[in-house]
Amino acid sequence: MSSVDSTSVVQKGADETATATTAQQEPIFQDINAEQTQEVVEIESACMRCFQSGITRLLPTKIPFFREVVLMSFKCEQCGYANNEMQSASEIQKSGVRIELNVLNASDLNRRVVRSDNSSVNIPEVELEIPVQSQKGEVTTVEGIIERTIAGLSQDQEKRRIDHPAEAESIDAYIDRLRELKELKTPFRLLLEDISGNSFIENPLAPATDHQMKTMYFARSQEQNELLGLYEQNHEEQHLLKPIAEDEWPIENLHGEVLQFATNCPNCTVPCETNMKMTNIPHFKEVVIMATVCSSCGHKTNEVKSGGGVEPQGIRFKVRIADKEDLTRDVLKSETCSLAIPELDMDVGPHALCGRFTTVEGLLVAMREQLDGTMFHDSADEPSKQNMQRFLNTFDNVLKMKEVITLVLTDPAGNTYVQSLRDDDEPDDKLTVERYDRTYEDNEELGLNDMKTENYEQNA
Repeated sequence: MSSVDSTSVVQKGADETATATTAQQEPIFQDINAEQTQEVVEIESACMRCFQSGITRLLPTKIPFFREVVLMSFKCEQCGYANNEMQSASEIQKSGVRIELNVLNASDLNRRVVRSDNSSVNIPEVELEIPVQSQKGEVTTVEGIIERTIAGLSQDQEKRRIDHPAEAESIDAYIDRLRELKELKTPFRLLLEDISGNSFIENPLAPATDHQMKTMYFARSQEQNELLGLYEQNHEEQHLLKPIAEDEWPIENLHGEVLQFATNCPNCTVPCETNMKMTNIPHFKEVVIMATVCSSCGHKTNEVKSGGGVEPQGIRFKVRIADKEDLTRDVLKSETCSLAIPELDMDVGPHALCGRFTTVEGLLVAMREQLDGTMFHDSADEPSKQNMQRFLNTFDNVLKMKEVITLVLTDPAGNTYVQSLRDDDEPDDKLTVERYDRTYEDNEELGLNDMKTENYEQNA
């Protein structure tokens, strides 16, 4: 073999290796688009109706404004049986989610609904309740939930009318009530509760506020954790954290110390390390800064958590952004702080952006990148894509100082800080600071209503 041929072979092998390496580094869960057929996995499996062989297709993907899921579709060529399911591919969330939707018009019936196996559905107006783990997870619509319930109740009705006519008549009357929901003769409420936190109802106005839908988060009970397979270890010898003697590790030593602990990359789940350090922000309080860099995929995350407790009152900052100087203000956003821009009718909940120490401009850029990264792209209808693009263009005009807006930061825990441009740290003309008393719902979300601060060594 000549040297030229050897060089060609080596070059070809290097190109194939580079191509294989690039393919290996592609994320498993990609955004929904029209060219995802190469990610579909086909598995031969048994049909549950005729017990012949059928094909199950699996598609790992990301749902916009939500998280990773695996879509499953089964079809049997022998008997024609078909089945579709959805399973959450993300981890169990720290808290459960409760979503209440007021269904007022026909477009609300077409809202996308993502239900995990651990979700329950309730429609109080017709006394309908679908318990946890009674149905498989699915991607459907509000109308699809009602239609699936009607189909389930209609099964064996013909036989039931012969054997138990009274029960069949009651079921027929209830099915008529469900059909009236689809006709929207009267508005109704759909309550979706998921103890794993992995369910979702589409907001067609996103990223603007949807006044017909209310989302709340709650702490799971011990029974709910056990239902999810989460068990507490009560044996002291199995605890990861061991008590230390008093004054063995003074708090002053933590200020100059960078601590490391093992974790998994939130992007590719490969084991990596998180660096953590305590620092003091002038005119505010101590905070904990955490940074993670994954050596496998290069993913980077930065997060800031308050080093103090919950303040007696919540705090609300209103920042008028009119010139370049306003974009340079330092901002400490805690993980309990929600954001709003009234001029754009935009609300960002506390769980959308993690705690971070940045500037006003950095906060706006992070909001813009998250919105652009969760667009529906090819899977959306044309009006939805046009509305989102108009919103992003307006957001770009704000960053270019072509429009004046007000940024509102509301933190019920009181652990958020916005820098004043005055030398004495008093609020300047474009900064308004309000302290307010928390509502019962605010305390419930912070876990303060069930907190016992006296005689806590006894059983509550």
